Amino acid sequence: MDTLDDMTLVPHTTMRRRIAQHMVASTAVSAHAYAAIDVDYTAVDSVRHEVGQSWKQQHGFSLTYLPFVARAVALAVDKYRKLNSKFTEAGLEVRRETGLGIAVDVNFEGLVVPVIPQADHLSVSEIALAIHDLADRTRGGRLSAADVSGGTFTLSNPGPFGARMTFPIINQPQVAIMTVDAIALRPTVSSHPGSAPALAIRPIGNLTLAWDHRAFDGAYAASALSEIRTVLESRDWRSELDPLFSPVEPPPAV
Repeated sequence: MDTLDDMTLVPHTTMRRRIAQHMVASTAVSAHAYAAIDVDYTAVDSVRHEVGQSWKQQHGFSLTYLPFVARAVALAVDKYRKLNSKFTEAGLEVRRETGLGIAVDVNFEGLVVPVIPQADHLSVSEIALAIHDLADRTRGGRLSAADVSGGTFTLSNPGPFGARMTFPIINQPQVAIMTVDAIALRPTVSSHPGSAPALAIRPIGNLTLAWDHRAFDGAYAASALSEIRTVLESRDWRSELDPLFSPVEPPPAV
């Protein structure tokens, strides 16, 4: 570190140099476009509050929103397969399996993106355990080469740091990346068939999708985002956490 009268020069780390090269290359190659959508996390919150304590006792860490978003993405990708692809001059290579990359911050020094393979076959519980394991091994410097390969779609999670809307850069050679921004109580208008609209306070957060406009257009991107929102707001999340809802059986009578 060099210090002059009016500034301090902090040399780039190897990680920072690689990130810089990768990000500049991505903006040079992909035609970045963005779309954002509000999500009401009431259904997710209901389950998190109900099982939060038992989950933490059982696993040693909190059940956050991210595994639910990851699961919703995996389900939506099943309908919007172009999200899960690679652009080539010959055509769009659409992947059969979803390798879900999870961007992990390493002490504000850089991001590493380990991958959950075959995320489309996993439940919320399994995804939560996988995210925790990968994040722990990332920050501990214990990832293998296999852990950071095979990604087909990336999730970034700046929400815990307070970001309300983030515009990410695509993780090449993928065609899309989505950020999970801060979730907070906000006033919103709720409406139900047969009743008048009413003002309500709900946990609301933005999801922002960046995609390569060469691969697909805005209508497709917006429809995919709407599908992710629908899954998050209406899915029976209890069914994916059944063991935590099962009553403890009494000991057999003597």
